[in-house]
Amino acid sequence: MDLQTAAAIAPLLGWAVHGGILTRRLATARRDPLTGLHTRAGWTTRAEHNIRRHPHAAVLLVDLDHFKTLNDTHGHAAGDAALIATADRLSTWCDHHGTPGRLGGDEFVAVVRDLAAVDLDALTAALHQPLPYDGASLPLAASVGVCPLAELAAPSLTDALAAADAAMYAAKGRGRRGSRISR
Repeated sequence: MDLQTAAAIAPLLGWAVHGGILTRRLATARRDPLTGLHTRAGWTTRAEHNIRRHPHAAVLLVDLDHFKTLNDTHGHAAGDAALIATADRLSTWCDHHGTPGRLGGDEFVAVVRDLAAVDLDALTAALHQPLPYDGASLPLAASVGVCPLAELAAPSLTDALAAADAAMYAAKGRGRRGSRISR
């Protein structure tokens, strides 16, 4: 290879390396560093895709109950362990049926392709399993709100999240530790 050709290729190689680095950084930015779940941006893209393609899709909103108390009583490391456990349990429950995400704080979200194909009671049971931590058993609880997309006049992610949020707060109002489907 002559010097002129090498000089022409060098900038292209640099841009290719730079593009690869940017692609990896973007992928990393769409994942929550603590739980490994999709962040809001990454999850939203997948959720909108599922909503368009699957008429029986549903959006779930999950909020840990008494998380602040757990964090204040047992420390931030215990709080992080609770968040990681919740993410793992939600991911396991979603399995091949949907996509979980973390919106922030102690709020999680999922979109499932077919609500009839999943067991909401199993999710609630999994989210309420105590967490073994530092020789103790920490109680975990979560409220789950569900919005089946078929119940919306015009299925949109924004409306589904709002309805799931309302259903989640209704579940909290019923004494927490449960799930509720929007109606």
